Amino acid sequence: MGIAEIILISIGLGMDAFAVAICKGLSMKKMNWKKAFIIALYFGVFQALMPFLGYELGINFKDAIQEVDHWIAFILLGSIGINMIREALKKDDDDVNDDVGFKTMIVLALATSIDALAVGVTFAFLEVEIAIPIVMIGVITCAMSFVGVKIGNYFKDKFKDKAEILGGIILIAMGVKILIEHLIGG
Repeated sequence: MGIAEIILISIGLGMDAFAVAICKGLSMKKMNWKKAFIIALYFGVFQALMPFLGYELGINFKDAIQEVDHWIAFILLGSIGINMIREALKKDDDDVNDDVGFKTMIVLALATSIDALAVGVTFAFLEVEIAIPIVMIGVITCAMSFVGVKIGNYFKDKFKDKAEILGGIILIAMGVKILIEHLIGG
């Protein structure tokens, strides 16, 4: 897996956090840079931690399911992407406020990084060296989240759904690419 693919996966994974960061920015009457940094840090750290945990899980089960690993990667990335798109298309209003307390941020960081756990499992099956992807995922998510707070505060809610849809499409495309490469022997 090349750097370009890792960057695309990082962006795709970061879209959930970006969308939530936009919501957090929406809830701020005035831009609060300290809160933006805290939000970005939580999301970035959790998005980096979860693929590592998924990778460790995947390594332990790799030999047992090596014959179907490409299908697992396709199904995991595809279902994560479809779920992101489905959530973006829901018209319910999220109950989001500008609280950045530990309990609030842990819940949000976990919720936005569960898909990264599955991607970590996929990395294990594909025998991707995990160090660079987890750093890139963490840094890109952190940056996207910081920018998301600012965008949310500035533009209000115009971009939230579009960001989640784009993230879902990127993850689905990566799953399809992995499956096609394996099936054609690429």
